[in-house]
Amino acid sequence: MYSPVTRGSGRTGWSPGFLVKLVLIALVDALGVYAVLAAWGAESWGILAAMVALLIVANWAYFSKRALPLKYILPGLAFLLVYQVYVVAYTGYVAFTNYGDGHNSTKEQAIEALLVQNERRVEGSPSSPLTVVSDGGTLGFAVVSPDGAVRAGTADQPLEPVDGASVDAGRITALPGYDVLEYAAVLERQQEVTKLRVPVSDDPNEGSVRTQDARTGYVFTSTLTYDEASDTMTDTATGVTYTPNDDGQFEAADGTTLPVGWRVLVGFDNFVTAFGDERYAGPFGKILVWTFAFAVLSVASTFLLGLFLAIAFNDARLRGRRIYRTLVILPYAIPGFLAALLWSGMLNRSYGFVNEVLLGGASIPWLTDPVLAKLAVLGVNLWLGFPYMFLICTGALQSLPTDVLEAAKIDGAGRWRTWRSITLPLLLVATAPLLISSFAFNFNNFTLIYMLTGGGPRFDDASVPLGHTDILISMVYSVSGLDGTAAKDYGLASALSIVIFVVVATISALAFRRTRSLEEIA
Repeated sequence: MYSPVTRGSGRTGWSPGFLVKLVLIALVDALGVYAVLAAWGAESWGILAAMVALLIVANWAYFSKRALPLKYILPGLAFLLVYQVYVVAYTGYVAFTNYGDGHNSTKEQAIEALLVQNERRVEGSPSSPLTVVSDGGTLGFAVVSPDGAVRAGTADQPLEPVDGASVDAGRITALPGYDVLEYAAVLERQQEVTKLRVPVSDDPNEGSVRTQDARTGYVFTSTLTYDEASDTMTDTATGVTYTPNDDGQFEAADGTTLPVGWRVLVGFDNFVTAFGDERYAGPFGKILVWTFAFAVLSVASTFLLGLFLAIAFNDARLRGRRIYRTLVILPYAIPGFLAALLWSGMLNRSYGFVNEVLLGGASIPWLTDPVLAKLAVLGVNLWLGFPYMFLICTGALQSLPTDVLEAAKIDGAGRWRTWRSITLPLLLVATAPLLISSFAFNFNNFTLIYMLTGGGPRFDDASVPLGHTDILISMVYSVSGLDGTAAKDYGLASALSIVIFVVVATISALAFRRTRSLEEIA
C-alpha cells in the first residue's frame, strides 16, 4: 500500500490504496498551495509559514513508512493548531493591542483613509469626460485628458495611459483591457460609482478622480498632506501639523487627534481598563459573581434532577420506562437557540403563555426584573440541560458492577449506606469529567443568555450596555461592539476572553485533580 507493487508480468504498478492516497494528498496540496498564495497576497507571513510547514509535514507523514502513528493523529493535530492554538494565540495578541473602532488597520492604511476622508474638489480644476469601465468585474474610470490622451484605472490601480482607445465626440466607446459599461449597467451600480475614487498617481497627495453623474470626472485632493520624511500629517486649511503618538494616532500639539488611527501594542492597558476603569470594573465584578453562580447552579440543578429521574426510571418495577425515558429526553432534541427563543416569548410579560394562560392574565416581569430574570435563566437552562444529565446518569447507573452491590447487601449494608459508600462514588467517577465539561459549557453559555434575555435587564448605573443576566462571554460580545450598541473594542474584548480562558482552565485543572482522588477512593 505504501510503495509500487511488482505484478506477475514483471511490470511495476501502483496499488489501489497508494493511488487513492496520492489523489487525496494531491488535493490537500492544491488546497494548501491556494492558502499559501492567499497568505502571500495578504502579506500574512505567519499564516504562510504555518501552511508551508503543515504541507511539508503532511507529505512526509503520508509517504514515509517511519511515520505510521503520525498518519492517524496529523489531521486532528492540524485542526487543533488551526482552530484552537492559533485562535487562542491571536486572541492573546489582540488583547495587548488597541484594535477596535478607529484602530482597525495598519499605519499605511490609516494614512490613506485620512487622505481620502478629507478630500475636497480642487477649486477651479477642469472637468474631464469620464466613462465607467470594468476590469474583470472591478469598477474603474477612463478619462479623456485635455490633450486627447486616454487614461484609465481602478481604486487599486492609479490612472495610466491606455493606447488604442476609441473616442467618439469626447466619449470613450472602446478601451483595450477594459469593458465599457452601458448606461443600464451603470445605473445598477450607481452607489459604487459615486463612491469610487481612482488615484491620479501613486502619490496620494495628488488626489483622485471622482464623479457624481458617471459622465464627468473631477480631481479631488485632500486637505491633509502626509510628509513621509518627517512622518507628519499637515492640515493645509489650518496649518496644524500632526505627529504620531504612542496610541496609534496623529496628534497635534494641543492634544487633538485625527479620527483614524492604526493598531499598536498597548501592553496591559486593556487589562487595566477591565479591572480599573469604573465603567467596566463595577459591572465586571457583578457579572463575574453571577457567571460563577449561574454555572454552578446550572450544573447542580440539572445533575440532581437528571440523577433523580435516572434512579426513578432505572427501577425494574416501573412500567412503561421506555416511554417515560423518551418523553424526558424530548427537550434535548430541540435546538438550544430555538428553545431559548420560544421560552423568551412564553415568558413575555404582556402576551406570554405563562402569564396569559397558566397564571390567568398576570403581569409578572419574568425577563425585566433582575431577580426574576436570573431565575428564568436558571429555570430554562434546567429544562434544556436535565435530559443530558439524565442520559449520562442512566448510563452510569446501568454500568455499575453488580457484584460490588451484591457484596454490600451480603455484608448487611442498607440502601442508604450502599448508595452513599458505593453507588455515589462510582457514579461520580464516571460523571465527574462530564460535570466539568458541563461547567465549562455553562460558564460560556452565550446562546441561552443572548436568545432569552439579551443580557438584560440593563444595569441602571452602568455607562456601558451590560445587564444583570450577562455572563462573561456575553459581556465580551457587548464590549466588542458586534451587537451595534457600542463602539467596537476588540482589544478589551480579547483581554476579557483571556480572563475567561484562565478562569475556566484553572477550575477545570483543579476539578480534574479532584476526579483523580475520587478514582483512588473508588
